[in-house]
Amino acid sequence: MERLFLSPPHMSGKEQQYINEVFESNYIAPLGAFVQRFEKLVTEYTGVGHALATSSGTAAIHLALRVLGIGEGDIVLASTFTFIGSVAPILYQNATPVFIDSDESWNLDPLLLKEAIAKLEKKPKALIVTHLYGQSAKIDEIAAICRENSIYLIEDAAESLGASFGEKQTGTFGDMGIYSFNGNKILTTSGGGMLVSDNEAWIKKAEFYATQARENALFYEHLEYGYNYRMSNVLAAIGVAQMEVLKERVAKKWEIFEIYRQILQEIDEISFMPEVSGSKGNRWLTTIALEKSNPDQVIEALTRENIESRPLWKPMHLQPLFNDATAFTNGFSEALFQKGLCLPSGTQMTRSDVERVCTIIRKSLKR
Repeated sequence: MERLFLSPPHMSGKEQQYINEVFESNYIAPLGAFVQRFEKLVTEYTGVGHALATSSGTAAIHLALRVLGIGEGDIVLASTFTFIGSVAPILYQNATPVFIDSDESWNLDPLLLKEAIAKLEKKPKALIVTHLYGQSAKIDEIAAICRENSIYLIEDAAESLGASFGEKQTGTFGDMGIYSFNGNKILTTSGGGMLVSDNEAWIKKAEFYATQARENALFYEHLEYGYNYRMSNVLAAIGVAQMEVLKERVAKKWEIFEIYRQILQEIDEISFMPEVSGSKGNRWLTTIALEKSNPDQVIEALTRENIESRPLWKPMHLQPLFNDATAFTNGFSEALFQKGLCLPSGTQMTRSDVERVCTIIRKSLKR
């Protein structure tokens, strides 16, 4: 049978045309008109003031921490139920990560966040909150807590471009936000990211750091160190074409989720990642939790049929890398890791593709 991937790239048809324009202009790298076009499209779609195209979402988080002055010994709170790229930049800055567990939304628990702030001997300087699997966290509560305690809020919206809470897009509630355009995201540039903020000075400083911190001189003058973190014009051309179909991609992700839900909801032990009241996720990946069965048996059954799936994220506080890290936990993310999995959610899937996946799940669970 044809391979079903978890979330493969889906080109719109315009990418090659725009890449050709890049080659005709000879602005292959590092920058060019398509970088600015891509940044403008993201600001227009999200309503945020300023955007900076970067080499990855992780690079964007690193730039955010650097611009906000996070350094050695500073405490940075972070969602524990997330991907390593969300929190590795804390280590780049020699800062100290403190992990916060999830609640029933699967995203960061605001009550545990308050507890952490109250109990830590040293005041945290920033929080990196992840909008997991394209679903908004309780970002109104979280943002309010950060404001009350003068803590910088960085939104990891790597997976949630196109998701909203109330009238605002995820990634636009905090001091800074980031998006990812890695190969499996709802939009892809093969690899890339975007840093966004309403603070123009911060974005300009991030751009300075992202281009090797070169001073304004005819020769190469450096008072500070920087990074090679900008997106190339070629990749930005792909991003421009992808942004033109973002609404279609979100709609398709929801269509796939609804088919899964219609077919699998009759199985009592299966639950789907919930949606926070007042929010609208992008359903980047359809994710489920099993109350009785081992998800490994489902993953193995799907693998035998040439279908990709995977467990939910292993919480950061369980990673050997962070054995010594402080974490405020309630067991929620650990339980989800043990009983959850991600299902194929590519936007080129047909109804019969989703039904094929569901049939195998039902058989593996003997339902």
